[in-house]
Amino acid sequence: MAHWQNRSEPAWEGFEFKQPYAKGLKRLREEVLAKTDFDPATLWQWGTMQAMAVIGILKRCEREFGQRGQEVVAQSLYDVGHDVGQQILAGTSKPEGMTATEFVSFYATVINRIAYASLEAPRIDGPDQASFDILWCPHQDHYQAFDCRVQRYFVEGMIAAAQEYAAEAGFDVRFDSTIPAGAPTCHFTMWLRQEQEGAADKSGTADERTAWRQMTAAIDAKALEIAAREKRSAHSL
Repeated sequence: MAHWQNRSEPAWEGFEFKQPYAKGLKRLREEVLAKTDFDPATLWQWGTMQAMAVIGILKRCEREFGQRGQEVVAQSLYDVGHDVGQQILAGTSKPEGMTATEFVSFYATVINRIAYASLEAPRIDGPDQASFDILWCPHQDHYQAFDCRVQRYFVEGMIAAAQEYAAEAGFDVRFDSTIPAGAPTCHFTMWLRQEQEGAADKSGTADERTAWRQMTAAIDAKALEIAAREKRSAHSL
């Protein structure tokens, strides 16, 4: 059984989802892995190169173009996250009797184990809260702690896709610890919103944003300060 197939909750068996990028995945499994000596571990090396490029593009755009550069890259990543979420949920239905918390937790498992290719220990903590630990992340050995911020934009798009699919699936997320910052796991807590927002986008006042997006805004501001400082330092040489 693959790592993404197993959860102990009985309701997991009824959770429907699709594999993102299914066309390429089918070709990989049937024409490459099944018929050649291709080492799938090299996909990690290729993926890490792409991930390092993304954080490099974000930092360069912040230095060269400031807030507007940051916004352009962030929106592009949000759009990709939103598309992945839609691919996962396309053509599926939420089983009768599955709670919103179960749905959110199972959706997070698909994202964590498939889209993020990570090892995860999920928990449903109560009627309105779930959490998970990322035990291994493909980025943990090469991302610096502050680099993990790039994933926030993907996640915002994925949250939006879930809420568009099922209004009751609107949820907030916070990260409590991260491996690149020295913790043994990346620990995240999710809870259902008491008042649902409309279809999410990257607009709205601070009071209208979710806790996750409020933290993203604070991190964005810090990143722009760092970028401006680095730019001034480079010009003074």
